[in-house]
Amino acid sequence: MLDLSDYGTSNFFQILKRRHPDLLATLNSSDGVSNTPVTESSFRHYEGTTVLAVVYDGGVVMAGDRQATEGYQVGERRIQKVYPVDRHSAIAVAGAAGPCIEMAKLFQVEVEFYEKTEGMSLSLEGQANFLSHLVRSNLALAMQGLIVLPLFAGYDLKRQRGRIFKYDAVGGRYEEDDYYAIGSGGKDARTTLKKRYNSGITRQDALEIVAEALWDAADEDIATGGPDLIRKIFPILYTITEEGVSDIPEATVEALYQELISRL
Repeated sequence: MLDLSDYGTSNFFQILKRRHPDLLATLNSSDGVSNTPVTESSFRHYEGTTVLAVVYDGGVVMAGDRQATEGYQVGERRIQKVYPVDRHSAIAVAGAAGPCIEMAKLFQVEVEFYEKTEGMSLSLEGQANFLSHLVRSNLALAMQGLIVLPLFAGYDLKRQRGRIFKYDAVGGRYEEDDYYAIGSGGKDARTTLKKRYNSGITRQDALEIVAEALWDAADEDIATGGPDLIRKIFPILYTITEEGVSDIPEATVEALYQELISRL
């Protein structure tokens, strides 16, 4: 049985860092500095690309393409870049795929750990602040090119609306009111979002806008994967509302793209 009084904190990340720093090796070394130089020639790693989020009148749509690149080749066609965190929040990640996935899963565990030890849910603001700490802990690897850039979104029960938080590589946290996209195709996706977005849009509007933004990103950015109608690979979409986090069925996503293609 873990006695939290031995550590003076209920922060899962800090407890893990003290008891098993080796498990955090890919996020950070025990002294905050990586001991092994990482160069492009020392190994090849996957890069996750475009993720985005859009606020609508009942919550948030969060989405990501499925492709990861390895240099100038396709490394993985079915990677997951969006992860539910708790009932009312989710994280999407872009950057070095391994550290991205590890950070997303560690963030999930931290939020669950807090709820079990404190007997209450961590607020959306608290989750956003803690994620900032996790990003900052990856600074040593980010300086070597293994950058992790998350996008965090959730439904704020107090404010009764969806919220989106973005981060820079050193842990800076910033809030976007309406939409945002990050990753190699983020700029192209934001261009579409800027043209299509209006305040008070419906859930269906948001889904269509997100699908089109990822399509345009894939059209301009070679690292972003668009819908693959032959292999039946489509971007992952989630909605976050007062009722909770829900994934959009693949058949619905396919229908969104079939309708989009019919209009082109």
